[in-house]
Amino acid sequence: MTMGSADSQTMHIDSRGYHLALQVIVLKHSYVLPWNQFLYAEGGNDEIHLIFTTHDVVVKGSNLNSLMAAIATHGLAYIQTPARPDRFVNSAGPAIHEISVKKVDQD
Repeated sequence: MTMGSADSQTMHIDSRGYHLALQVIVLKHSYVLPWNQFLYAEGGNDEIHLIFTTHDVVVKGSNLNSLMAAIATHGLAYIQTPARPDRFVNSAGPAIHEISVKKVDQD
């Protein structure tokens, strides 16, 4: 799984130490979603939904419960779909297997 907090030189951090945006990197595309447009997150150990005003993000994997605290504090700088060989690495922490991003219809 690849996710984490980048240092302040690569990601903007506010005066409280919170990240201003979440970068979502999928295989051939990247999104930067501002945390001030974050509405809520829900899910469990194997799937989490992050709802922003403009996009819905679904993260699938294992041991994802620990990401919820980082999401709640905007402490997460980026999440990334792993390269194919990384999908089978056994880790004790959260492991992302798939990320999908859909634009929300503004009708």
